[in-house]
Amino acid sequence: MIGSENKTVKRVFSFLFLVFLFSPILIISIAEAQYSLLVPGDTLPPAAPTKTEAFDTPYDRGRSITINWEKSKDDGAGENDVKGYEILRSTEVDGEYKLIGTTVGGAQHFIDNDVRDGIEYFYRIRVTDGISFSLSNPSLPAKSKPQWINLRRTNIFIFAVALTFAILYYINRAKAGKELFIRKIAGLEAVDDAVGRATEMGRKIFYIPGISDMDNMQTIAGLTILGRVAKVAAEYEARLEVPVSRSMVMVSAREVMKEAYSNAGRPDAFNEDLVYYLTDDQFGYAAAVDGLFVREKPAAIFLQGQFYAESLILAETGNSVGAIQIAGTAAPAQIPFFIAACDFTLIGEELFAASAYLSRDPKLLGSLKGQDVGKVIFLAAIILGVILLSFRLMNIGPWFSVG
Repeated sequence: MIGSENKTVKRVFSFLFLVFLFSPILIISIAEAQYSLLVPGDTLPPAAPTKTEAFDTPYDRGRSITINWEKSKDDGAGENDVKGYEILRSTEVDGEYKLIGTTVGGAQHFIDNDVRDGIEYFYRIRVTDGISFSLSNPSLPAKSKPQWINLRRTNIFIFAVALTFAILYYINRAKAGKELFIRKIAGLEAVDDAVGRATEMGRKIFYIPGISDMDNMQTIAGLTILGRVAKVAAEYEARLEVPVSRSMVMVSAREVMKEAYSNAGRPDAFNEDLVYYLTDDQFGYAAAVDGLFVREKPAAIFLQGQFYAESLILAETGNSVGAIQIAGTAAPAQIPFFIAACDFTLIGEELFAASAYLSRDPKLLGSLKGQDVGKVIFLAAIILGVILLSFRLMNIGPWFSVG
């Protein structure tokens, strides 16, 4: 009996010793379990956005409402980090809100472009961390309407008024007989010499109006110059031929030449066969024109209009037969080829200024001079802006931005 009691006492003491030994571990485990129940960590939803406001998008055509809000305090905080915002809309403050769009975390703006003018809308922002979410309070009602004037483009209005005034001023001066200084364009001044050379040599003149159709401004500008060349050719009784690559250009060129011959007093010398169609194919047209150059060996060649990869092929072939060449284009990639292979080149805007330069019409001259004033204003603004910004005095860039 005594022996069994001793064993029982030993077991009790052993159990108490083990409890005493592992009690800190048990206490810590229980504490952690209790803390995890009280503070669930990632299961807490992110804080709701605040200051939600909605208003009509300014200076637009209507049917648009802009929504702003202050982002959630948990946005970028690490734990409970925001995954995105969902924009909800309703036509009643306590009505059913429907999802109309989403944004990424950190966003504070959204534009609703799917609204009807004159109807009030309410908005709420729902922030989510991918698991749970929180809702903002409803915004005040907002409704869209169109605006007649975009005040963010006041700078454009001021410049347009100034440019219009300059154009009208110079048109009136030109009509009054005042001489307007227009810089000489060497290529246009050489038209008479080129046609005269062809007349003296008894050889043809070829005029190439580019390879684009009548919907291209360079083609129209080229046909304007054709009128001047055709008039001089009619006066000198030189043979001018115009091979084209577009049917509409052929019809237009024939009308231009017919009018030019009539103005020169030689309508009977005009023949529609002087303007003829070759092909729409780019390099097929270039090959056909090169063949004409090599066989006919013209004394003068005019290349005026829109050109592409065929520009150097045409210019080099014309140069090889000894023709005087006057080229003009607004295509930046082709200008170097014309400069290298032609005697005279109209660069960029010189092609478009040719109509005013050749006709000396007061309206055209006044418009050209007025546009030059606009260019001077922009150039002066660029120089002034560079100086002010270089010395960190002022940034005038926003004055010229378009809202």
